[in-house]
Amino acid sequence: MDSDFSHAFQKELTCVICSNYLVDPVTVCCGHSFCRPCLCLSWEEARSPTNCPSCRELSQNKDFKTNILLNNLVTIVRKANLWQFLSSRNKYGTHREAKKMLCDVEKSLLCLLCSNSQEHGAHKHHPIEGAAEEHWEKLLKQMRILWKKIQENQRNLNEERRTTSLWRGHVVLWAQMIRNEYRKLHPMNKEYQEIFQQLQRSWINMDQKSKHLKETYQELMEMCHKPDVELLHIRTEDMVARYVFGHPCKSESVLLHMPQPVNPELTAGPITGLVGRFKCFRGDGNFLQLGNNHNIRLFEDVRSLMFRRGSLNSDRSDYFAAWGAWVFSSGKHYWEPDVDSSWDWALGVCKDSWIRKNSTMVTSKDIFLLLCVKVDNHFSLLTTSPVFPQYVEKPLGRVGVFLDFEGRSVSFLNVTKSSLIWSYPAGSLNFPVRPFFYTGHR
Repeated sequence: MDSDFSHAFQKELTCVICSNYLVDPVTVCCGHSFCRPCLCLSWEEARSPTNCPSCRELSQNKDFKTNILLNNLVTIVRKANLWQFLSSRNKYGTHREAKKMLCDVEKSLLCLLCSNSQEHGAHKHHPIEGAAEEHWEKLLKQMRILWKKIQENQRNLNEERRTTSLWRGHVVLWAQMIRNEYRKLHPMNKEYQEIFQQLQRSWINMDQKSKHLKETYQELMEMCHKPDVELLHIRTEDMVARYVFGHPCKSESVLLHMPQPVNPELTAGPITGLVGRFKCFRGDGNFLQLGNNHNIRLFEDVRSLMFRRGSLNSDRSDYFAAWGAWVFSSGKHYWEPDVDSSWDWALGVCKDSWIRKNSTMVTSKDIFLLLCVKVDNHFSLLTTSPVFPQYVEKPLGRVGVFLDFEGRSVSFLNVTKSSLIWSYPAGSLNFPVRPFFYTGHR
């Protein structure tokens, strides 16, 4: 009966994924428990949605806390196995006593008398039970660090895949836009290929980093299932160097260094006579200035929609907005708002009813804007209708806005570089609009 009870007890403390004692146990919604590393790896490789590996019930929550009761029970069993090993095989030393001490220098098991002998007296010693627990905690700590790096790298990898896809589409549209505007392809093929190769290399590096981190994580997980006696014979420094850094000579910075995403950006290519051609349609830009407008939540919408990493919180709670006193419904019009070296600005045209709304969504089809948003130390340009990233350098000074009701289009120019930032396809605009300017940094 005792044997059956012991077997049943051990079964309850065994992970069905790895068939070993639970390591840092967590319990999912359905009540089944698994090793945290096993469950993380299982769900990392699985397609959404995530299911319980035991009963296949759907589980939405991934933020689990350690099951303290199971963790304590596993610790008791591990200690019992350690002392059973010491009691059965460890009384054959010189003094016929149980070896309860670990020599920190030689990583050997000693009895109390041997640890005080002339040979080992100058060495540092630890009780075996405490030393095993210390090794165990160091191993789990390194695994937690590794798992965070795995997740960080995976986020960067997903972002790089998305950027690579958007980049290809952007360049195709850019080339078509330039052909329509300048009657020939802008000389950017070489630059495009170089940046695309950078994106591909970055993608490959992140993918390799992800594989390396997961392999290292699995090796550490396998170490967790080794008997404590085996762990005690391995120097902690050597264990971390081998299983975390891959080589004793490599430093921790090698592991913690993460490939950073590429920020692709095309050089502003000047188009001869571009700005001069539009300036003949220049008006007085008659704006009605309105300050500290709280109703338009433009950049909060941009950030929540487009960016998921970095420090995106604005320093300001209010913004300055201005729009034209006149509504345009025909003809051609051109003006040049000055953005200087600021960020968090938007300019273009919008439908009159859009301005009067109490809250604003950047996904609205009633606005045709060029926006500049600062993300970390990088400036990102976007256009609306639909929201789309523009991989060109940030303009300094004046930005030209050309409204063409004959072609039903809006264009944005980098006045300093005499280059085209973006031009909406003909027929995009089909309603009267007002000029619009918006900034949080004046």
